Amino acid sequence: MRSRPLKGENLAYDKDLMAAIATTRLGLGARAGEIVAARSDPQGWLTDQIRPQGADTIDPQMASSADRLAQYREFQTTRRTARAAGEPAPDPVKMAIQLIRRDAGPDFAGRLNLAAGTDASFRERWALFWANHFTVSATKVVTATLIGPFEQEAIRPHVFGRFEDLLVASSSHPAMLLYLDQARSFGPDSKAARYLENNGKPAGLNENLAREIMELHTVGVQSNYSQADVTEFARAMTGWSIGGLNEGDRSGKFYFRENAHEPGARDIMGKRYPEAGYDQARWVIRDLAASSFTANHLATKIARHFVADDPPPALVARLKAAYLDSHGDLAVVAQTLIRSPETWTPQATKFKSPYEFLVSSWRGAGTGPGEIQDAVRAMTAMGQKPLSAPSPKGWPDESAAWLDPDGLVKRMAWSETFSAQAVADRDPGQLADAALGARLGPLAAKAIGRAETRAEGLSILLMSPEFQRR
Repeated sequence: MRSRPLKGENLAYDKDLMAAIATTRLGLGARAGEIVAARSDPQGWLTDQIRPQGADTIDPQMASSADRLAQYREFQTTRRTARAAGEPAPDPVKMAIQLIRRDAGPDFAGRLNLAAGTDASFRERWALFWANHFTVSATKVVTATLIGPFEQEAIRPHVFGRFEDLLVASSSHPAMLLYLDQARSFGPDSKAARYLENNGKPAGLNENLAREIMELHTVGVQSNYSQADVTEFARAMTGWSIGGLNEGDRSGKFYFRENAHEPGARDIMGKRYPEAGYDQARWVIRDLAASSFTANHLATKIARHFVADDPPPALVARLKAAYLDSHGDLAVVAQTLIRSPETWTPQATKFKSPYEFLVSSWRGAGTGPGEIQDAVRAMTAMGQKPLSAPSPKGWPDESAAWLDPDGLVKRMAWSETFSAQAVADRDPGQLADAALGARLGPLAAKAIGRAETRAEGLSILLMSPEFQRR
């Protein structure tokens, strides 16, 4: 798939600079030879990474979300059995940590290795953007073990498809249903709520997922939806749940519980939705995905992530139009991003997050993450604890979130340790040329060349403004 500039736009920039921008701004950092490979057609190099089947799989052998849930429920059963027998209960904290290390650790290691070694780093960055947009965080033990399967099952297959499909897949995945408590949401007038209340058990409406779909995933606060819209959407979503341990083939998978659904028609953002069981919420999601507010919200986030904290209005307008004209085709939106002149401005204004910094360092040095715990400690020290975004909003995209004195000190310490291990007998000047190409400035090149040791030269490269920004 080859890209052409938008009709009437002049993208006749220096091909060396465009190749460097393609690999370092839209990709995850250049590996050796990558800038050279992209030079003949930087836009084509990027668009060739767009494919209908979506992003790369983290690990084909990864256990499914259903299997992970079965493991977690075994953990819960073990605790209950021990308590009922009067035996000392297993330490729940220790068991939780064991579960997270057994499942989430290898999942994160697989994602890091993929990012460090992929030949399609734009495709990987695009997938990571959407994984952060639909954040599931390790604030609960069960969601920590499901983040890998969630990303692999619900996000990556759909990142170049229709946004509506991506939205449905993420909203109905067990990880999201548990993270935002949707699996415990009961219609106040539903049969299940009446049964539970008659047996002295709590049963009520939970608005978390409905609120986050509207506020974060689709139309955004600029659409001026009301609290009543959120409540009505939450009522429409009642019944969206997960099959229980003893429910056969649907155990651990999405399951619509008719008896938990709030009956009745719903009025949401000026439109009336008749009672239709599962389809009622599905129709709302369809309309949210098609909204011009959603198009603008997503276009702004994409432009902010890939280009500038203050998104260029012309780029936002292009991305919004591409989304609406293509009915939410994310491949078309990605192509528009690549073809837009604002994407290729020489100034690098985006400051890398800790994840991006480590991955680009490994790619530039031609190495990999090594021991996963070393990467976890480094990212945590730099303020981005793996799999643990502080809220459903995900990790921030603005430079101010990462550009602080303590974070820079931690990056410098990591760079020095990493450089001493990674540089070997290689020339840091050549590594700098391969990693930054035409983006390498004369001052940084001179400082790298004057370094007393190879390790010091590589460390200077990693801490240079050209490398820290993209």
